[in-house]
Amino acid sequence: MIVVLVRYRYRIEPTTVQRQWMARTFGCARVVFNDAIRCRDEAYHAGERISPTEVQRRVITQAKAAAPRAWLSEVASVALVQSVQDAHRAHRNWLGSMTKRRKGRTVGKPRFKSRKDTRQSFRLTRNGFSLRPDGRLYLAKIGDVKVRWSRELPSEPSSVTIIREPDGHYYASFVVEVEPAPLPVVEQEAGIDLGITRLATVATSTGTRTDIANPKHLAAKLRKLRSLERQKARRVKGSANRAKTRRKVAVQHGKLTRARRDYHHKQALNLVRDNQAVYIEDLNITGMVRNRRLARVIHDAGWGQLVRLVEQKAGRHGRTVHKVSRWLPSSKTCSACGHLVDAMPLNIRAWACPQCAVVNDRDYNAAVNILAAGQAERQTPVELT
Repeated sequence: MIVVLVRYRYRIEPTTVQRQWMARTFGCARVVFNDAIRCRDEAYHAGERISPTEVQRRVITQAKAAAPRAWLSEVASVALVQSVQDAHRAHRNWLGSMTKRRKGRTVGKPRFKSRKDTRQSFRLTRNGFSLRPDGRLYLAKIGDVKVRWSRELPSEPSSVTIIREPDGHYYASFVVEVEPAPLPVVEQEAGIDLGITRLATVATSTGTRTDIANPKHLAAKLRKLRSLERQKARRVKGSANRAKTRRKVAVQHGKLTRARRDYHHKQALNLVRDNQAVYIEDLNITGMVRNRRLARVIHDAGWGQLVRLVEQKAGRHGRTVHKVSRWLPSSKTCSACGHLVDAMPLNIRAWACPQCAVVNDRDYNAAVNILAAGQAERQTPVELT
């Protein structure tokens, strides 16, 4: 039976002592990760081929026996092993990206983690945690931690990642297996044009149009964030007051991040539930945010997160997501007659076709063209060579 791996995230409330032990585990996992990267670099410069098992033996087993790293024995060894595996995965992805064997965007060389990183985490597998009958989460060498169970876990988790966010909150992210839940077949497909004024404009195969509003979560808190940033700039670096202000900034960013994520989850589920197939333009978001005038509003819209959630929910519910080429001139092509205009500046939101005189709304016209192009690409048979 095909199963889907998903993450369930919950807020946890560790005690003061448990937070201290978590901080130790964060630090040890970070040190082991950095040692694994350094070990691979030294082996490469020495002309030595080194296996992941040997790296783990050097940075954990041998390191515990030596005085400089003897304190690694104070935390759960499973967290250290998982950290070494993370370093190996990052190194493998980098090599695969360099040799073009890995699909997707280019992955850079693994960087060293820092204790000043605002987000800290470590991961435990089954032998490092368990769920108590009273609802508490047992973590090796940390103890039973209180969990805010907002919903039940669908199955036994295979691993848990303990996360400390920049705002000081702690979370437990469980990896669980869920069975696919196919939705009833619907006779409707949709093309989606992502935007800034509207988060998305949806054109369906039945001829209907849906506009998904862009709440602009960052813009709503921008005044408060600017005030806090000015206040932080006046504080002395390294002082307690500056740390307090930094946490206030992190709290505001955490609120808007959770609000944006919740909104994207709801809109993605609506799109997947109402359409049998969803067609989205494959935008180069990384390149688009290099525009200084549009970077902030593009990040605020969160196009990448929305597309990722649509793909995840479609895979779980038996729907189809197809990405149309980013080079498709969807905005410059008239959806009524197919006429292609030479240029279409961003300030033009509606335009009249010089050939058929139809007045096109820029976003809806692009969504219709994306829908048509996606349907044509899916129906075209692939030639086998």
